[in-house]
Amino acid sequence: MAKLKIKKYGNPILRKRAEVVSEINENIKKLASDMLETMYSAPGVGLAAPQVGISLRLCVIDVDPNKKSPVVMINPEIILCGNKITDEEGCLSFPGFYENVNRFENIIARYTDLNGSRQEIKVQNFLAKAVQHEIDHLDAKLFIDYLPDWKRKSIEKKIKRKKKAGDW
Repeated sequence: MAKLKIKKYGNPILRKRAEVVSEINENIKKLASDMLETMYSAPGVGLAAPQVGISLRLCVIDVDPNKKSPVVMINPEIILCGNKITDEEGCLSFPGFYENVNRFENIIARYTDLNGSRQEIKVQNFLAKAVQHEIDHLDAKLFIDYLPDWKRKSIEKKIKRKKKAGDW
């Protein structure tokens, strides 16, 4: 396993829709393993392939890293949503930034697992939020896109200052 470098906001790959994974091979399995190692060491609860510079529809999620029971989702899609909630959210591509975001409280998602089997999961609360966040990354959408313009611009201005100071 290898720890990968997480791309921060401003990297163009974060604004590119990820490509469909056409074949689950050893490279995909290694990527998933490396992404899990990267996510756990960050530490974080989710990571999408574009966040490590790879434009593929693959993400890893583990909302309870102490138990180490990750979900690896290949070509995921949300098929049903219900009830909106607002909760604080952060992102490994935005270290140090946290904002309240509206998400669905419960969802049903479909994906392919590392064995090539189609899966369907019904999730709620924190796990539902994590799944939506990671699928958004695959669709080139970031959590700041849910914020009012003034709030998003304020964050972008802070990031610009951090870049200028060499802290980004």
